[in-house]
Amino acid sequence: MSTDTDGSAPRPAGYYHLARAVLYREFLLFVRYPANAIGGVVISLFFFGVLFYGGRMLAGQALTDSIEGIIVGYFLWTLAVGAYSSISNDIGSEVQWGTLERHVMTPFGFAPVALLKGAAKVVRTFLISSVILAVMLLLTGTTLQLHVLTIVVIASLSILSVLGLGFAAGGITVLYKRIGSWLNLLQFGFVVLISAPVLEMPWLKLLPLAHGSALLQRAMVDGVRLWEFQPTELALLVGVAVGYLGLGYAVFQLSTQRARRLGVLGDY
Repeated sequence: MSTDTDGSAPRPAGYYHLARAVLYREFLLFVRYPANAIGGVVISLFFFGVLFYGGRMLAGQALTDSIEGIIVGYFLWTLAVGAYSSISNDIGSEVQWGTLERHVMTPFGFAPVALLKGAAKVVRTFLISSVILAVMLLLTGTTLQLHVLTIVVIASLSILSVLGLGFAAGGITVLYKRIGSWLNLLQFGFVVLISAPVLEMPWLKLLPLAHGSALLQRAMVDGVRLWEFQPTELALLVGVAVGYLGLGYAVFQLSTQRARRLGVLGDY
């Protein structure tokens, strides 16, 4: 419930109030636990440092010639992991804490709450990944084309499909509870999707992240702007994003309904 500013009777809260509360919660978590956020940045940069300096020792000029693509791919990977884990881990935590039923019984339903939580975490992930991107460019001395509108639109549509995978993983978590090792394994599969050879095998564009990664490479390496892409390319990107998000949402709903029928929704 929300109360009018003039002190009148409370009125039912809407999705605007829910979104504002979720964003504020995410902001408080970031402010009150900065060590966790800083730790995530340090770990991501550590792995990139191992990849870059170790690869340069082994591959030499071959790595240097492809460093722009590696940086863009790693940037998208950090976004994808953040988006995926924001949904799957959050649902897993609710199951473990025994608070999932309370979310399901809200007027909004658990899926909209989880989706808005995921969107809030994606905003935070964008900020953190932007810091990681800036440090990567400084470490490698690389220059990329950073047109903000193009990057935000393409990257956001790319990781929408990952949010769908997160919903599906969360639904399976509701049924089978402890499957964290399998969920974490999927994060490494994102590397394969991001580096998929879509030019040689166009059908790979139908997989999550693959087409978005190719477009983001062209935007950040070649300087192609959003309005310079073919309409069919952008339409395919939107279709893949909406398709996987809808499919993941459907899997989550079916899994939740089955958990209710089996009486294991609140069990752990």
